[in-house]
Amino acid sequence: MQTEDSTYADRLKTLQFARWKQLLRVQAPYQANLRRQGLGRTLDVGCGIGRNLAVLSSDSVGVDHNPTSVQIAREAGYTAYTVEEFEAAAYPKESFEGLLFAHILEHMPTDDGVALVNSYLPYLKPGGRAFFICPQERGFASDETHVEFVDGTKLLSMCDRVGLTPDHVRSFPLPRMAGKLFTYNEFCLRASKD
Repeated sequence: MQTEDSTYADRLKTLQFARWKQLLRVQAPYQANLRRQGLGRTLDVGCGIGRNLAVLSSDSVGVDHNPTSVQIAREAGYTAYTVEEFEAAAYPKESFEGLLFAHILEHMPTDDGVALVNSYLPYLKPGGRAFFICPQERGFASDETHVEFVDGTKLLSMCDRVGLTPDHVRSFPLPRMAGKLFTYNEFCLRASKD
């Protein structure tokens, strides 16, 4: 399975809208964590079907290389584009207060991740924030499309390579040791553009 085909988008939809997840509101702590970052108007890079767009400010924009995912996000009422559509829309540089890279960097080799961040960094205002979320070990193993494990050290190195000033890496929602067993434990890092 590749992340750009409709099968992947359908998988995301099935996972997100599982009845038990809706009843237990399992996304609530993750949504609260994202809100706490104070990202403002955000460009959600790798937005998928729009799960995080539901939490970000209403003027936020998503971009994804999977056209089926983008269509699902649009049907939910979010502003989302394919990569080509986003480029054609010609958003001005420095037009976003935040950039979000949630569960995307682990889908590519490190150098490709650096190139991806660099390609969207011009859209971030000076003083703006980038927020990175990557799965820990159990989450990484749960998806066959994951390519490279991205831990806190790699996130800090990436920030250095692209010129962002990072805060400290956090393990969320549980302490770091839980990441080997709990699928949904994540590395989170917020960084700022000088």
